[in-house]
Amino acid sequence: MTSKLHNLSLADRFAILKQEIDALTKEFDAVKAEIKATGLETIVGENAIVTVCLSERKTFDSKAAKALLTAEQIEACTKVSLIETLRDKPRALTVIA
Repeated sequence: MTSKLHNLSLADRFAILKQEIDALTKEFDAVKAEIKATGLETIVGENAIVTVCLSERKTFDSKAAKALLTAEQIEACTKVSLIETLRDKPRALTVIA
């Protein structure tokens, strides 16, 4: 597939690869759900061993913190950063009558 994509514009390559990744992500998430549904801790295949592990995660509740802090304290703890995002959308086809 890579050689076929090489001759396309960057925008088209981006869009095609994004579609493929989105489809694979959906399939990957479905397989993960199947694995979790087995209830097994370890699943052994011919080429891979998958282990399901449980762990505890702590998260920060910013809503609760905002209720306890003043506006000045919140501002002092606020970090601003620049985010670059790439988006794609299909182009409308021009119909020639």
